[in-house]
Formats: sequence, C-alpha cells, structure tokens
Amino acid sequence: MTEPLWTPSEERVATANLTRFIAEVNAAHGLSLSGYGDLWRWSVENLEDFWTDFWDFAGIVSETRGARVLIDGDKMPGAQFFPDARLNFAENLLRRRDDGDAIVFRAEDKVRRRMSWRDLHEAVSRLAQALKAAGVEPGDRVAGYVPNMPETTVAMLAASAIGAIWTSCSPDFGERGVLDRFGQSKPKVLFAADGYFYNGKSHSSLAKLPAILAELPSVERVVILPLVEDAPDVSGVRDAMTLADFIADHPAGEVPYERLPFNHPLFIMYSSGTTGAPKCITHSAGGVLLNQVKEHLLQCDEKPGDRVFYFTTCGWMMWNWLQTALAAEATLMLYDGSPFAPDGNVLFDFAAEEKWTLFGTSAKYLDALAKGGYRPKDTHDLASLRTLCSTGSPLAPEGFDYVYDAIKTDAQLASIAGGTDLLGCFMAGDPTGPVYRGEIQRRCLAMAVDVFDEHGNPVRGAQGELVCTRPFPSMPIGFWGDETGERYRSAYFEAFPNVWTHGDYVELTEHDGMVVYGRSDATLNPGGVRIGTAEIYRQVESFEEVLEAIVIGQQWDNDVRVVLFVRLQPGHALTDALVDAIKKRVRSNCTPRHVPAKVIAVADIPRTRSGKITELAVRDVVHGRAVKNKEALANPEALALYEGIPELQE
Repeated sequence: MTEPLWTPSEERVATANLTRFIAEVNAAHGLSLSGYGDLWRWSVENLEDFWTDFWDFAGIVSETRGARVLIDGDKMPGAQFFPDARLNFAENLLRRRDDGDAIVFRAEDKVRRRMSWRDLHEAVSRLAQALKAAGVEPGDRVAGYVPNMPETTVAMLAASAIGAIWTSCSPDFGERGVLDRFGQSKPKVLFAADGYFYNGKSHSSLAKLPAILAELPSVERVVILPLVEDAPDVSGVRDAMTLADFIADHPAGEVPYERLPFNHPLFIMYSSGTTGAPKCITHSAGGVLLNQVKEHLLQCDEKPGDRVFYFTTCGWMMWNWLQTALAAEATLMLYDGSPFAPDGNVLFDFAAEEKWTLFGTSAKYLDALAKGGYRPKDTHDLASLRTLCSTGSPLAPEGFDYVYDAIKTDAQLASIAGGTDLLGCFMAGDPTGPVYRGEIQRRCLAMAVDVFDEHGNPVRGAQGELVCTRPFPSMPIGFWGDETGERYRSAYFEAFPNVWTHGDYVELTEHDGMVVYGRSDATLNPGGVRIGTAEIYRQVESFEEVLEAIVIGQQWDNDVRVVLFVRLQPGHALTDALVDAIKKRVRSNCTPRHVPAKVIAVADIPRTRSGKITELAVRDVVHGRAVKNKEALANPEALALYEGIPELQE
C-alpha cells in the first residue's frame, strides 16, 4: 500500500470538529463509531439521525425544525428534508455582531478594505430595509452583475434575509451571456458595480448596462456599487442609483428576517451553457445551508476566527460556497482580479499578511504556479495555513507533489469535487485522515456516493459513473421555468432510475478515496473502450514545453480517434521529436488506446468563465457542428482555431 503524503497530528485529530461530532453521535445513539469511515457508513444508512444530529451540532437557527426529517426518502427526485422547518439562511450567517473581522477584501493592488461583523450586520440591515421599501417580496429575484467584493456579500445576505432569490454572474460576462441567464430568472432588482480591475487595468461595467437593461424589462431598480470610482456617474443607466443613495433613508437596526420553509428558494445558479442555454438550477435555503455548513465544519474543520479564502468569481458556485463560511463564524477573505497581477505571489502575499487558515483554488492555478517556478514555502510565512483546497478540474498526482514540495509540508490538501448542480461536494477532505497522492480523501458525509458501470452495478477498482443512491438536502428544487420537471429529471435521473447520475467518470480507491478522470460526457471511446481525458492531460502537461492541452474524440473511419491539441510555452515549437516523446509517454504510462492519433499545436484553448476547458465545444467545432452558446466562454474567439484544420481531414 502506498504511503500517505500527509497524516494529521494526534492533536489535530483530537481537536477536530469531526472528532467532537463522532463523540456526540456515539453518546446520543449508544454507538462506538471510530473515525471517518465508520461515521460515513452510519451517516448514509441513517440519514434522518445524521441530519438531525448535525442540525443540533451546528446550532442551526430556526423558528421550528418540525418532527419530520425526511419524507418520500425513496424518491429521487421527490424526497424532502425537514418539510415542516422554518428558517432564514442569512440569519444563520450573521450570528456575530462584534468588532472582529467578518470580511477582508482586496481588488488586486488597487483596493483594500475590511468589514467588522458589526459593520456587516448594519449594512445588511440597511440594504434589506431598502429592498423591502423598493417592493421586493419573498420569491422575487435579485441579481448581481458584480465582482467578488464585500458589497456583493451584503447584497446576497440582504436579499436572502427578506426571502428574495439571489442570482449572480461576474462582470466579465458579455451582454449576451448576462441576458442568457438573467433573461430567464427575470430579476426585479439588479446590483452592478461601476467596474472592476483585472490584470492591472480597470474595466467599466456601466457601459454595458444600457444594452442589458433594454432586454430585461423585469428590472425595476438598478443599484450601482462603487469600486473603480468613489462617485460614479450613473445618469446613463435607467432606474439607477448608487448604493449610498439607495440605503440613505434606512438607518441600521435589526435585520428583518423572513423565516420561510426549508425548501424556499435561495439561489438560482446557471450551468456552463456550452451546449445550449444555461440551465437555471434552483436551490433551497435549508438544503444549501445544511449541506454547506456540514462541509465547512466537518470536511474543512473550520472554527470561529478562522480566515477562509477561495479564489472565485461571482459566476462560479464556489463564491456561494465561500459565503457560508460565515456560518462557521470564520472571516471571509475576498479577492477580485487576476491571481497573477502583478505576479504569482499576490495571493500568497495576502495569505501571509492576513494569516489565512484555508486557501482554496483551482487545479489549473496550482499547475500554473508549478510551471512558473513559484515556491511559496520558501518566500512566505504560511504558518497559519492548515488546509489547501483544490477543485474545478482533477488535481493530477504531480499537483499533490507540488503542493507538499513547494507550498507547505504540513497542511491538509483537500482536493474536492461536486458542482453547481448540488452547490456542494460529493467528495471532499477528511481533516482526521491521511492524504494520498492523486486521490480525493473521502466521500462526503451523508452522501451515498458510489461508482456504477454502464449496467448500474457498483464497481471497485475500475472506472465508472459517479452516482449518489440516496437523497441529500441540497438536491435542487428544480430548474427555474421547468414547470413539468422534465428537464430536471432528464439531467440527473434518466441513466439509472431513482439514482442521481452526476456526469463524472471516477474510480473508488483502496483507501476509500476517489480519483476523477474527467466528465463522462467528454470521455473518449476509441475501439469502444472508455478513456478518461484526465489520464492523458496528466502525461502531456508534465512536459515543460506544454503550457496546457485539450483532447477530444474525433469520429473517423467508423471509429473514434484521439486528437490532442497542445498550447506550448513561449519559445517552443511542436517538433516531430516532441510529438514522438508525447506519444511515447502516453503509451508507456497509460495504454496504447490513449495514444493520440493526431497532435496539433494551437495558440489558445477555449474555456468557460470559471476556467474549465471546453472539450465538448471543441469537439463540436471539429465535427462542423455549431456551438450553441459561445457567450458561455471566456474566450469564444479561440474556437475559430479549431475550424477546418487540414490535418484532421487526413
């Protein structure tokens, strides 16, 4: 058996929230559970007991919980948790009202601000009153076209406090991308910053608003959040006023919380939309709260006073996830802009100066740091950092090596995976257990995660579909506008009846951990054998000449052939020798079926706005099919690089 890269100290295990929770479960039920594995098995077999016990452990604030914990638990979709409970999401995030830091914010090197818990409470109080005065009622939508700044957190909390539904996207979205999303959810109030900073430059949002608002007749009020300027001119935007003017008549007081049913909608999230109009995934206040607080307290071991960071925009579900760290009474560390402005030290400067305890980022960011030769362990004081999280795409084994070699030796590396669909994780960290190279530590508590073959049979030691066989609180309520529920059912429940099929291609390991091989809809099928794309990326991106890669399956000669596109480091060319070396390494470290039939250099690789490469869009272009929603891409112009490539016609 392989040796772990990291094992928690006895003290860390003893003081973990998870250890205390196990003790409470044992005492309540006369059990002798020992460690994460025992707790996981008990949690998925005893969903009602687990979620009731966790509700008490987390101190969930509610008007009532009700006697019923789970009804129609044998139905997916259809199961409902805590059907009689009434609570408010924001109330659970605003437990503190003291002068300690609630939010610390930086916009590259342009803006630095911080808010105390008292400041945050007062700001939410004033804005919630203003929204009510503007006619916002429970169930109305409030949208943000916003950077990751403190006022965005305030706006989300104020909206949820009064029962409105929050929905957001980042300000780098183009007009069509915004309308593809907000045009479906039809917000009554729109929050927008005057602009944002990226790569050292300021970019205006005000200039795009008139065209957006022309096609959003549902918007009755636009509230401008100053970031680039102290007093932006909003006269060119209809129904607009600055935040200061909007709240001017509402002095701080108590927050007017609306305690609503557990399944009252909280967030509308959007799928990436690269294969059509984005799906409007609607999540419940109770489900998001309960599941995300579980992840913050038990999977990430967050405690009051911790300082929690995730590199994210407001167009990615990790922004919503990060906000819930407030319920753990942790301080939010917010950053907006490029993580390489002016260079790759910027986030570690922030981490060292503000003593982050959790640093969350993407696998691509870690790979970029490694290729840039950064060694934060040698240049920054990261003594406070206990946990480093990675998500967005599978973290290759070499990424694990880099973290422990160059960032911090004694830290829990929690590769995590889940998604917008559940606003949380299916697999995540175990702060009381070891970290093994290339593996996500554990299946999440109370998530009955399994791996199925194509016939719906559980498989071990082999790759298959990631599924969840029992309901969980943060299953979506449905898709906004999907009155019959048909789109929702077809998205997750068609492959295997009464089982959530997530769309990831995975393997359960001997350590009861998980390896993700990519999206199952992007798997390759040469000769009818399924291959996960992550296996090829791991080999190809280990070449110093290769900056990044994208691989697809091309229909060819009544079969599928593997086509690899590589974006090279400056100063390098795709020589015959490099192509041969790539193929040799893939063959020796994977299988002959993994070897690309074609290796082609490209100047850019298309990606979504959350940074994920878009294999399906490239596959469509190569096959001459239209890409349905280019606005979902951060760099749609890159798709033209894949049209009519002569090498793919031979």
